[in-house]
Amino acid sequence: MTMGAQNGKDLLIKVDLTGDGQFETIAGLRATRVSFNAESVDVTSLESQGGWRELLSGAGVKSAAISGSGVFRDASTDERTRQIFFDGETPEFQVIIPDFGVVEGAFQVTAIEYAGSHNGEATYELSLASAGALGFVAL
Repeated sequence: MTMGAQNGKDLLIKVDLTGDGQFETIAGLRATRVSFNAESVDVTSLESQGGWRELLSGAGVKSAAISGSGVFRDASTDERTRQIFFDGETPEFQVIIPDFGVVEGAFQVTAIEYAGSHNGEATYELSLASAGALGFVAL
């Protein structure tokens, strides 16, 4: 299904609704923020060359956070996203980032905020946090 109001530059959020590997678009996000983080493990000692900090390669915790605002595709995907939030589920998501790539893996919906004016469409803000290993494929 296509999304009528979808802009080509919007970040697309897809979720595996039933666990069968089929991803369905739940939303397009505008004004998005995507961050990838890796905590470092400092192994600096008195023997560190020149007193420079040393980091342990391949150690530490990696995480990703995604947030943005937009319009849900339809009432059923809105309802399913709310259910994922309230049940604390961590289903498989695909996040399609235009001109960058596709991030896939388990995410938790950490925040949903709804807003709207009396004469406009209802909008929301959505935040996701990685909940397991992520894969990345460049576009």
